[in-house]
Amino acid sequence: MRSIWNGAISFGLVSIPVKLVNATESHSISFRQIHAEDNGRIRYRKVCELDDREVSTAEIGKGYEDADGTVIPITDEDLAHLPIPTTRTIEIVAFVPADRIDPLQMGTAYYLAVGAAPAAKPYTLLREALKRGNRVAVAKYALRGRERLGMLRVVGDALTLHGLLWPDEVRAPEGVAPDAKVTVRAKELDLADALMDTLGDVDLDDLHDEYRAALEEVIAAKVAGEALPEAPEPDTGGKVLDLMAALENSVRAARESRGGGKAPERAAEKRSPEKPSPEKRTTGRKAPEKKAGEKVGERGGEKTGVKTGEKRAAEKKVTAKKGAERKPPARKTAQRSAQKAAASQEERKSGRKPPAKKAAPRKTPA
Repeated sequence: MRSIWNGAISFGLVSIPVKLVNATESHSISFRQIHAEDNGRIRYRKVCELDDREVSTAEIGKGYEDADGTVIPITDEDLAHLPIPTTRTIEIVAFVPADRIDPLQMGTAYYLAVGAAPAAKPYTLLREALKRGNRVAVAKYALRGRERLGMLRVVGDALTLHGLLWPDEVRAPEGVAPDAKVTVRAKELDLADALMDTLGDVDLDDLHDEYRAALEEVIAAKVAGEALPEAPEPDTGGKVLDLMAALENSVRAARESRGGGKAPERAAEKRSPEKPSPEKRTTGRKAPEKKAGEKVGERGGEKTGVKTGEKRAAEKKVTAKKGAERKPPARKTAQRSAQKAAASQEERKSGRKPPAKKAAPRKTPA
């Protein structure tokens, strides 16, 4: 990898010669501006306003425009004499825990390679000290005409320099959060936790730029003269009004996609077991099913709940016969009444009250 800056890391009296190498690369697809009629390239030409002619790169310099419009030329020699110690040095100013650095400040990343063979020993010393202390180094360095803030940390066996924004370059998040007071219920937090647990961890190496892949597919189809791939239909489901339903559906979809089973249903959606009929509870047999076109009380062509006139008359005769059998003979009835009358006369003569008749004990159901 080609280095873009040569200098040294300095902390205390230790100096480590290093080279700065880009740690990232862009894979985005870039487009050219063309003339829509004939596909001719559109180019920008650098023209001097005073001479009204195009100038080459070698003729272009730097200048600072003052408030009144006066341009003050600044050369590379002027920049080389800047009164700062970080012109060619990454000066470490402090060692702090990694969580002290706000991720909002982090910018471009660079690898620090050893600049000379003697630098291997101090390079390794700094790397192991950062690893053992679980800390990062805050440093200042000058690059591309300005002094910058940076952070040194260990990645694998290499030292990495992250460009940092100055603290006053990070905006405060004022007016970003909603002003309305919102109450979050415990059940909603539980569902959110379940959704996060279901989604789980991810291997960042498995993630890729789907937009770039789709763009490459479109370009390949244009080159081959084939039909362009169809775009997926946009989601027209509208706004989600029920947050609980959205969370439950998300948990269910995540579990099904990962083969983890179904999500727990709502209590209102759980079906209660079917209650058995009274006849089924007492006898253990199912109640007779009603056939199509069958009236109430009619089964097998016979009426079970509706009595005919002939059956009613026959039942009346049987009831009358049973009543006649239950009546005692007339003689026995006359004898009993005569005995009762004689007993009552004797009681009157003797003046004694008949013994109180004890009430029969009532039988209570078990």
